[in-house]
Amino acid sequence: MKLLHCIPYVFRQVARHRVRTALTIAGIAIAMFLFTAVQAMDRGVTAATRASAGDTTLVVYREDRYCPATSELPQDYLSRIERIDGVVSAIPMKIVVSNCRTSLDVVTYRGVPKERFLADRADTLTIVSGSAEDWLRRTDAALVGETLANRRGLRPGVTFDAAGITAYVAGVIRTDDPQDWNVAYTSLEFVQLAGRNRLGVVTQFNVKVADPSMLDRVAKDIDETFRHAQEPTTTFTEKAFIGRIADDIIEIVGFARWLGLACLLAVLALVGNSIVLGVQSRVSEHAVLQTLGFPGRLIAALIVAEGVILALVGGLVGAGAAVAVAGFKSFALSVEGATVPIVADATLLITGMIVCGAIGVVAGLIPAWQASRREIAECFRAA
Repeated sequence: MKLLHCIPYVFRQVARHRVRTALTIAGIAIAMFLFTAVQAMDRGVTAATRASAGDTTLVVYREDRYCPATSELPQDYLSRIERIDGVVSAIPMKIVVSNCRTSLDVVTYRGVPKERFLADRADTLTIVSGSAEDWLRRTDAALVGETLANRRGLRPGVTFDAAGITAYVAGVIRTDDPQDWNVAYTSLEFVQLAGRNRLGVVTQFNVKVADPSMLDRVAKDIDETFRHAQEPTTTFTEKAFIGRIADDIIEIVGFARWLGLACLLAVLALVGNSIVLGVQSRVSEHAVLQTLGFPGRLIAALIVAEGVILALVGGLVGAGAAVAVAGFKSFALSVEGATVPIVADATLLITGMIVCGAIGVVAGLIPAWQASRREIAECFRAA
């Protein structure tokens, strides 16, 4: 007899003890919800901080400054930066955040020269609703990242207020860069005047270089150029800059990985406990199956299949809920104007199901091995 023919029997065994099965599935679901959430944060940190071979962006910041409110650089540094060999373009930015501390609901305004920004980002930025023309026409207009728009319920034509700035939504943008998902791009002068009424002062410069191999050399040249200026600079690659200011988040996520491991161990214990209890209550039933001609290896396979079903059902509920919540709420961790997204998608759900299936197999191996080696007479005596 093949295992597939016995699957209905396995489902009946799972459903026989409804309370125990429900409690086991609930426990697995909670553990997998936490595990999936941790994995989503871990993937977000990787997306935000891991440099790739094609990265060509540098961030020029005020030396010894962290929060955007404390980084002030003269806007006229722009011409000197553009003259440095290897620099393709540079965009001055004035950044204002609604909360400089780590939070799940931060609005980051980035004031930029509009025409220069669109020309520089034309190949990486898609406007999914609204229009660039509307953004260029209005002084108070903002292009809003898709994550921010989903979280705040923003759409073209509405206004929103954050950090003491009221902006008009001209469009919603979509890019592959996590730093664009949670921001509102507005006119540079608009943000400057809305902040401390200081025209000519910016927070940072985003510099694009001709080739990734030039990043370190150009960064050193920029800092050397302004080493003796009244406002000296410190320059990092964009991913290194995010990793530097999001250090606390990275440490939290690093600790959370241990929480994820503990969740997997909890799933293993829950599934294993349920299977052991089920096997002990069905000793005589296994003897009957052996009498009917079921080989020991098939009985073992049925027990392992029971563990897999329990783990998969609980995992689907927990991991599915985590992916749904993260996707619906569009969560992102923000600190000092930098965004660390919480990346939860179908790939993460599939990964969670594979992990659950593997745990179900491991949890059922020892009880299955013990049950398959029992003699028929021993089973009846134990019953």
